[in-house]
Amino acid sequence: MSEVTKTDLRGALPLLARGKVRDVYTLGDSELLFVATDRISAYDVIMENGIPAKGKLLTSISVFWFDFLSSVCRNHYVTDSIDRVLESAPESEREGFGNQLEGRSMIVRKFKIFPVEAIVRGYITGSAWSEYKKSGTVHGIKVAEGMQESQEFEKAIYTPSTKAEQGEHDENIHPDKVKEMIGEEHANKIEELALALYTKARDFARSRGIIIADTKFEFGLDEATNEVILVDEVLTPDSSRFWPADSYKVGQPQDSYDKQFLRNWLTERGFRGKEGVRVPDDIVVQTSERYKEAYVKLTGKELQ
Repeated sequence: MSEVTKTDLRGALPLLARGKVRDVYTLGDSELLFVATDRISAYDVIMENGIPAKGKLLTSISVFWFDFLSSVCRNHYVTDSIDRVLESAPESEREGFGNQLEGRSMIVRKFKIFPVEAIVRGYITGSAWSEYKKSGTVHGIKVAEGMQESQEFEKAIYTPSTKAEQGEHDENIHPDKVKEMIGEEHANKIEELALALYTKARDFARSRGIIIADTKFEFGLDEATNEVILVDEVLTPDSSRFWPADSYKVGQPQDSYDKQFLRNWLTERGFRGKEGVRVPDDIVVQTSERYKEAYVKLTGKELQ
């Protein structure tokens, strides 16, 4: 299966942005077209090559979660059908556009985005574990003494970060800083929704044999109603740490279904944070298999 690492709609739709993974196009005044490419990034650096079908997996998982979590929070998802996009394209371009977009695209409503990564941690790992070992805190929040690596917190904790521009690094911040940035009302609502979304997803994933160790959400504002809206992607292997429940063991790093596998490979070879890295075929295949296994376990479906 060939990879799609960059889309080109040849001016049919205005390109708004290229992120680490998604190409975003403007679709009228109130909607956007999100296209999840097969690009993969780690430590805020995009790899030279992609993971075939990764974008389709990310899109399918997000669509699944948007539906599952819709009772908790309104979201920006409209449809994963690209018929409307193809119908408006020149006839000579429709096949080429379809090859780029099919299965990896979502039409979403456009909202004002809050400059906050709403991270929720259910287990202590990654940067949280590194900070805890030094100071006994996570994002400056005092947590229980005597915790071990990968241990579950008594209650999930909200540990936000800034939302950095591409190429820059997100900054871990205390929840009180979010109140200074966007106001207490919206900051409190984001924290409340992030914890509720994580809790519902965590409990469901456990029933499917997956531990969601942590995840990040992004939110926007419907300025017409002052309502906080769930946006971006949701609970994918790119935005979350997924661990297989049957091999979970406190006190050590865990096997994972997410791109932690790639991060480990980069770190072991001294490539962490370096530009121009091409991922070898065996790591591509193993990363792809982890993403696919997470999708099948969570949804009970095979990727179309």
